[in-house]
Amino acid sequence: MTTSITPRALPTRPNPPRFGKKPALPKGRPSLVKLFEALATPHAVDRYLELVNPMVTVRDLRAKITKVERHTKDTVTLELRPTRQWKGFEAGQFVQIGVVVDGVRHTRCFSPANSVHRADGRLELTIKAHADGFVSRYLRENAEPGMIVDLAQANGVFKLPAERPEKILLLSGGSGITPVLSMLRTLVDEGHQGDITFLHYCDTINDVPHAEALREIAAKHPNVTLRIASTLPGGGGDLQGFFGTEHVDIAAPWFADAEAYLCGPPPMMNAIRAYYDERGLGDKLHTEEFQVAGSVAADTEEATGTIAFSSSNVQRENSGTSLLEEAESAGLSPDYGCRMGICFTCTAVKKTGCTKSLLTGELNDTADEPIQLCVSQAVGDVDIDI
Repeated sequence: MTTSITPRALPTRPNPPRFGKKPALPKGRPSLVKLFEALATPHAVDRYLELVNPMVTVRDLRAKITKVERHTKDTVTLELRPTRQWKGFEAGQFVQIGVVVDGVRHTRCFSPANSVHRADGRLELTIKAHADGFVSRYLRENAEPGMIVDLAQANGVFKLPAERPEKILLLSGGSGITPVLSMLRTLVDEGHQGDITFLHYCDTINDVPHAEALREIAAKHPNVTLRIASTLPGGGGDLQGFFGTEHVDIAAPWFADAEAYLCGPPPMMNAIRAYYDERGLGDKLHTEEFQVAGSVAADTEEATGTIAFSSSNVQRENSGTSLLEEAESAGLSPDYGCRMGICFTCTAVKKTGCTKSLLTGELNDTADEPIQLCVSQAVGDVDIDI
């Protein structure tokens, strides 16, 4: 007699993952970073990591100062090693540097001076200590190797085009030397063969922090012409006095066919803009400046209404100053960077009300609109989400 046996079905098991391949996480499962952040509440994970090593971060971008040089009486040159979050920059752009002094974080904008092709990925900043510059004075007096600073990703539209122009005129004055020096260093690293003239204005040759570096570049590259103009008698420059037609004719007689890149103090920039506009060459001049040009005066005499900083449950009568100053006067400490409408650090949401741009005078009554506190003024009652 033959007995038929029906095999019992065995429970199925998922195929084991192949060697080197991680099994997929179930949908909705939080990442380890988010899990750690949830456990670390109310502080971010980086607040705990910085107690062990400030350069080990999950989200925060920072940099360690690895070298400090003081070439002139009022400048400091810093070499910075960024953390892994750094995405690089384009020659001419700026970054924000933050320092904490007496428990208060202060930030300012500075332009890297090095080539974007620097092999070790480090940044070089040359910072001039201005009388009213808290961060610049602090770094000039206190920066030393090993110091950790906050760093923001590079920003700004002042940069060379992807297709490099055949003829380039680089114009700078004072601390405006750094972004155009970065352009020059980048171009020579790329082996650019077109004509390049670097024309820099200073009080005396001793005030130029990168004079030797500029001379070395000009000596090694026949297509690079260097001219330094000193504005004080006996300043030691190749040219004397302030910007004028004769300077351009000597430094770059082909300037009308060149793309020009300019950064410097307002009087110099205004003179060069006027020179280019008079000759119908305004579209060939590209400028950068950390200063609000042609801004609208704040109306403090006819200010009305109440400013509500609703997230902080703080209210203040409108005094007519910028909303950043209003917030600070109310005892708040919103983040800010340049205070000139360039870096967008102080952007906050205007929930209701009308504001005026201190750059253009334009009124904005759109609700739930992001605005820049440093260049916006309340017009009547305004609610800001800070």
